[in-house]
Amino acid sequence: MNKLRLMLYPGLKFKRWVFVIISGVILISLGVSMALNLNELNLLRYEVIGFLLVLAGIYVVGLGIRRMIISIYDALLPDKNAELIELLYQERYRRKGPKIVVVGGGTGLSTMLRGIKKFTNNITAIVTVADDGGSSGALRDELGILPPGDIRNCLVALADTEPLMEKLFQYRFSDGEDLKGHSFGNLFIATMTEVLGDFDKAVKESSKVLAIKGQVLPSTLEDVRLSARLKSGELIKGESQIPKVEGKIEEVFINPENSKPLPEALTALKEADAIILGPGSLYTSLLPNLLVKELSKAIKSSEALKLYICNVMTQFGETDDYTVSDHVQTLYDHVGDDIIDYVLVNNEEVDSDLLFKYAKEGAKPVEIDWDKLEELDIEVIEESLINQSDLVRHNPDKLAKVIIDLILERR
Repeated sequence: MNKLRLMLYPGLKFKRWVFVIISGVILISLGVSMALNLNELNLLRYEVIGFLLVLAGIYVVGLGIRRMIISIYDALLPDKNAELIELLYQERYRRKGPKIVVVGGGTGLSTMLRGIKKFTNNITAIVTVADDGGSSGALRDELGILPPGDIRNCLVALADTEPLMEKLFQYRFSDGEDLKGHSFGNLFIATMTEVLGDFDKAVKESSKVLAIKGQVLPSTLEDVRLSARLKSGELIKGESQIPKVEGKIEEVFINPENSKPLPEALTALKEADAIILGPGSLYTSLLPNLLVKELSKAIKSSEALKLYICNVMTQFGETDDYTVSDHVQTLYDHVGDDIIDYVLVNNEEVDSDLLFKYAKEGAKPVEIDWDKLEELDIEVIEESLINQSDLVRHNPDKLAKVIIDLILERR
C-alpha cells in the first residue's frame, strides 16, 4: 500500500497515464461486447462500431503505456541523451557479458577498466593495497587504514554516475595544512571505514554511491608492506621508496608473506572467463597482488584466458631498459611460468616529441624481443594500443576490444 501511495503522489506525472490506460481497456471491452452483440437487424452496425472502439482502445492503451515509460525514463535519467531503447539494449548486453577479473593497480588498471565496462558488467578488479606514499600513505599512517588511492581510481573508472560525482571523488586539495595533497575520494573512503569499522565494507558502500559496474576488491585486508632486494644486495622497504633507489631489482616480497585474499576474489577468479594482469607498474602495482599466494594459486588453476598486458614504456627506477621478455620473466621468477597464456604488446610507434620527453625522464618504449619471447614459449599478441597526447597511455577502447575479441575467439 505504501508503494501504491508513492506512485499516486502528485507531480510524478504517473497517475494520468494509468487512467489513460484504464480508459483504453474500457473502450476495448465495450468494443468487444458490442461486436459480439449478434442482433440480426443491426449486426453490421454493431460490428463496425465495436471494431472502431477496439481500435480506439488499443491506441489509447498504447499511448498511455508509452507516455508512462517516458515519464519514468525522464525521472530516472533526466540528463541522458541516448534513446531509452539503446540504453535498455546496452544494459541487457552488458549483463550477459563475459566475466572478467583484472589484477593490478595504478593508472594503467583504471584506464583499462573504462574500456572494459562498455562491454560487460561482470567485472572484478583485484587491487593492490601496498601503497605507502602520497595521500594514501598519509591516511594509512595516521588512521591505520589500508591505502585507498588505487581502489578509488578503479571505483571512479567503473562508475556509472554523474560527471560531477567523478570530479568530486578525484578532486585533490591544494590548500590547507592538513588537507593539502589529499583527494576527496580518499577521505571519503577513510571516513566510511571509520563509520563502518571495516575497510571492505567501506569500499562496498562507496561502490553503491558511485553505482559502479562490477566490484572492486582489495587483494588482501591485511596491512601488507612491500620491500625490494636489489641485485647489489641492498634492501629497500616501502612501495614508495622502491623507484627512488638506483639499482636493478632482484626481487620484491610482501610482509606478512602469508597474507590472505578475500573469499570474493577467489570466487571471481574461479568463475572468470578471462583474467587480465596489468597494465601498471610491474614491481609496485602488479606483483604485490600476485605475491598473495592464494591469489596466484587461484589464477594458475583457473581455466580462464590469462593475459598479461605489458607496459608501453619502461619505468625509471623499476624497469629501466626492460624488454617485453624481461617483464614476462620477472613474473615467472616471482610466481611461476604458468601464470599467463598470452602477453599483449603495443606495436604502434611513439611520436618523436614524446620519445624525447620520456628520454629526459629515463624512460623509453618497451622493446619486443621476439627471440627471447619464443624461448619463453608464450604467445604474443601485438596491436596498436595507445593514445599519444602529453603522455603515452593505453587507449581504453582499443585495449577493451582486443580483450573481448580474444575472449570470444576462445569461446
